[in-house]
Amino acid sequence: MHILFLTDNFPPEGNAPATRTYEHAREWVQLGHDVTVITCAPNFPEGVLFDGYKNKWYQREEMEGIKVVRVKTYITANEGFVKRILDYISFGVTGGIAGFFQTRPDVVVSTSPQFFCACGAWVLSVIRGKPWVFELRDIWPASITAVGAMEKSTIIRMLEKLEMFLYRRADRIVSVTNSFKAELIERGIDGNKIDVVINGVDLSKYSPAATKDPALAEQYGLAGKFVVGYIGTHGMAHALDRVLDTAELLQDQKDIRVLFAGGGAERASLERQAEERGLGNVVMMPRQPKAMMPSVWSLCDISLISLRDTPLFTQVIPSKIFESMGMGLPMVIACPRGEAAEIIESTGSGVAVPAEDPASLAGCIGELYADRERLEALAKASGSSAEQYDRKRQAESMLDSLLKAASC
Repeated sequence: MHILFLTDNFPPEGNAPATRTYEHAREWVQLGHDVTVITCAPNFPEGVLFDGYKNKWYQREEMEGIKVVRVKTYITANEGFVKRILDYISFGVTGGIAGFFQTRPDVVVSTSPQFFCACGAWVLSVIRGKPWVFELRDIWPASITAVGAMEKSTIIRMLEKLEMFLYRRADRIVSVTNSFKAELIERGIDGNKIDVVINGVDLSKYSPAATKDPALAEQYGLAGKFVVGYIGTHGMAHALDRVLDTAELLQDQKDIRVLFAGGGAERASLERQAEERGLGNVVMMPRQPKAMMPSVWSLCDISLISLRDTPLFTQVIPSKIFESMGMGLPMVIACPRGEAAEIIESTGSGVAVPAEDPASLAGCIGELYADRERLEALAKASGSSAEQYDRKRQAESMLDSLLKAASC
């Protein structure tokens, strides 16, 4: 089967959509399928081209058997509603056009969170007469208003109409959470065409670390420290200003460090706030290449996951949960109660505290710092839970959905 996949994030970008698509596509190739990925020049999240890449109209490369086609787009940082919309629309157009120049596919796939990529894939599927699978990673545009990036407006209502149009036109939908599937059914979408394939971790790359990476620990002053690490995108959805409040409450604990590693729309603001507030227990590490992530995770004694206190985020499952499991790290998650907290608590791999509550978060971290026996038990449960979220298994589940679509 030839799978044609449209996504505006792909390695060397290291965010969750890029990683998921790459690891699934790699597995599909190993299972004997042809995979072509149409994407753009890597620039996420800073809106700056990665070294060695140009923003050209059309360029090809191959990555572990995956045929990768990169198209020209309007490039901007992952911030600002209007500029990001222009970015999304430009890829929907150029990515969709590039699809006409590929070997005839058996199925067309596109991924969210934004769905202008989906628009391009739908048009492509209609003209080429092939089924279209919509991978749903986020309820968009609801997530725009949920983080306060934009108020409810005529534009948002128009986007919501487009959203429902695409859900109805998709031959199949692959949701990354059970909550998303339930919401779509509630909104009138046929549940029989929705499959759930949640995120996972590549266990060939992630495993518990016996020690902290010595070079990184020395470079960032973390040798011999108890490290609470937030690793990933620093965005509006993550309430990281409240994590800074937590760090301020922990300043008397001289051995505790709060590590922020990654990039995103809120990164510069967080760095400025930490400096202005004199938070000497906060360590800022810039975004690292994907290959470095196991080393970065090795620095952590606790993996911290944080989301804003908004109802939409009861449906979200951050992908860093699964990387934390792969590394055998105990987790503390500060989020609205939902699927993410349920996964962590049901596996015994961490502790859930209320979202945007610095006192509760600081108290939990302090308790785990003092109770190493409990911390070790959480770590052991986290590592033993990883196998059920092995990316290989998840890739095979999504492939089943693609095969269903192709056989219709």
